[in-house]
Amino acid sequence: MPTSAFEPPYYAVVFTSSRTDHDPEGYDRTAARLSALVRDIPGFLGEDFARSPGGLAISVAYFRDLAGIEEWRRHPEHLEAKRRGRERWYERYAIHIARVEHSHAYKRE
Repeated sequence: MPTSAFEPPYYAVVFTSSRTDHDPEGYDRTAARLSALVRDIPGFLGEDFARSPGGLAISVAYFRDLAGIEEWRRHPEHLEAKRRGRERWYERYAIHIARVEHSHAYKRE
């Protein structure tokens, strides 16, 4: 989880999903692998993730620019994970891309 705000402008890719009960170990392995891979994408800034008790998951990836988002979107392992996600892991999902104009953070010291 980012501990400080990023300097705007930047982009947030918000992925909301509801999962199936199919292959949770495969999902967890793939999610960990993708989280490691995205760090190598130029312009990647960080990510946040949360899951509700009811099964709604939200992940947000932050990128400096749209070029980084596009490079990640076309990454071969990411493309394969999206295919498997539609076949096995997701009941539904949505992706939203937003330009962040203002950002600040708080951390208890």
